[in-house]
Amino acid sequence: MYSQGNLNYTPLWVQFMDIEIIREYCISKRNITESFPFGDDTLVFKTEGRIFAMANLEGDLTINLKCDPALAIELRERYSSVMPGYRMNKQHWNTIFIDGSVPDKEIFSWIDHSYDLVLKKK
Repeated sequence: MYSQGNLNYTPLWVQFMDIEIIREYCISKRNITESFPFGDDTLVFKTEGRIFAMANLEGDLTINLKCDPALAIELRERYSSVMPGYRMNKQHWNTIFIDGSVPDKEIFSWIDHSYDLVLKKK
């Protein structure tokens, strides 16, 4: 978003991350299943039967990702859009509001980190 005087606007050429971009990235990984075990408003991504990402489809777009506990705290301190995991173990999960405040590259790296953590635990 750009500011010009009191007017804020977003140019048409700016594409924000959305659920389709998140979904395509998640399902591009190996051995992925997606489902709605918690209702139609929560899309869950699993690898080898273990959840590594959950996206809220109602209201504000958010994604829950597993995270190393020390890194989870660091990310919460750095970004106002990163919160302790909603309805999750807050030590190991973050909820990220997809609002354009975190670069897409960072979100993709956090998805990778979550996926890798889940695979290591098997």
